[in-house]
Amino acid sequence: MLPSPQSTGPLAAEPVIAANRVGLVSVPVWKNFPWLWHGFSTRIGGVTRAYALEGAPGELNLGFTADDDRENVLQNRRLLAEAVTGNPATPIVTLRQVHSAVVVVSGAVQDAHPVCEGDGLLTNRPGVLLGVQTADCVPVLVADCKRRAVAAFHAGWRGTVQRIVERGIARMGLEFGSQPQDLVAAIGPAIGPCCYAVGEQLLSEFESQFSYGAELFHDTGSGLHLDLFEANRRQLLDAGVAPESISLAGGCTACQTQVFFSHRASHGRAGRMLSVIGMLPE
Repeated sequence: MLPSPQSTGPLAAEPVIAANRVGLVSVPVWKNFPWLWHGFSTRIGGVTRAYALEGAPGELNLGFTADDDRENVLQNRRLLAEAVTGNPATPIVTLRQVHSAVVVVSGAVQDAHPVCEGDGLLTNRPGVLLGVQTADCVPVLVADCKRRAVAAFHAGWRGTVQRIVERGIARMGLEFGSQPQDLVAAIGPAIGPCCYAVGEQLLSEFESQFSYGAELFHDTGSGLHLDLFEANRRQLLDAGVAPESISLAGGCTACQTQVFFSHRASHGRAGRMLSVIGMLPE
């Protein structure tokens, strides 16, 4: 039997409700960086009715899903931008996510129209938010506190096993001269090891790529469970980020369906959260 991994983050998250009623999870210690915008969205707030219970208020679906109206999503994105930056017109740059290790450097200001395919975004341009969509996968946000650059990564199991976070941090070094000792990182809400039951094939995939691969799994007696929080924390460490510079915003999306959208818990019919990061204009 595989060892049970130690808990790497809280399995409950307490969102802060912004003035416009949008619920956000943030990193408390990042308040020390007044130039940095960030937030992990929840399903709380917004105008979407597609996934809400009968009689419930609107929700903050931020993905252009088949069940929701495009104008609702655009309005929700404006509400998110307002909650994070104070300005609903702040552009949000996104990708067509494909569960890859492709990282894109964003230079163009745009909103609602993805730049291209990939699962990681980098920029050193202030005044925009980079965003990755999740509904169980792991969002990872990174900021270079010295050279003022930011990154957002979408790490499902496929992106994780392809080392998207490690590769993304290496790309920050190439593009911006970022050094690992100057980085801070945050791992956001995702499906936790409590709820993420997987097959033996994933164990083989991780063991083939990581010396610590087996340590990411535990056997509950009824099947294997994978800890994607810890998998991405280990990648941040391997990329050179200091342990004390890694924050776990946490929250199991499948445990807290009243707070988060969960693809697995809702059997595939779910909205999307956006995890965003950016820098104030100079």
